[in-house]
Amino acid sequence: MDEYVAEGRGAPSDQTNVGRDIRIFGDKWADAAEFRHFVDSVRLQAFEDTPRPSTFVPTTTLWWVDGDEYLGRVTIRHRLAPRGIGERNGHIGYDVRPSARRKGHATAMLAAARPWAAEVGLFRALITCDVLNEPSRRVIETNGGVFIDRLDEKLRYWLPVSATG
Repeated sequence: MDEYVAEGRGAPSDQTNVGRDIRIFGDKWADAAEFRHFVDSVRLQAFEDTPRPSTFVPTTTLWWVDGDEYLGRVTIRHRLAPRGIGERNGHIGYDVRPSARRKGHATAMLAAARPWAAEVGLFRALITCDVLNEPSRRVIETNGGVFIDRLDEKLRYWLPVSATG
């Protein structure tokens, strides 16, 4: 997480999952009990009845690791978030730590997320990326994402996640 902080993540304006987690838990991860609390809170988000802000939906989070080295994570929203947020964020998001980027991890993470997305009931997933994020666009297209449209600064794609998608 220090790498994310070094690139400016975790600031109040950073509304990503990584940014939010750094703000809430960043100063607590070094303590084993607090880290367990963090992990438990991430795992609980997959359940429908877990209390969450009204703009959040049940989400499965998968960590991408090599041995004990954290490389990134992928989040699968079980449905689109309400009030237009879902159309901008989509069903699946991924984030690779800075030192692990440009090594194929994001492409592999998105491919690995597809069966999980099908397992939570999706037959296709909305995936978005910033217009200027060429590497993310390539990740989505390499995984079979089909361009839909542009919504402000976001490119939107449908990604089949099951045989019927």
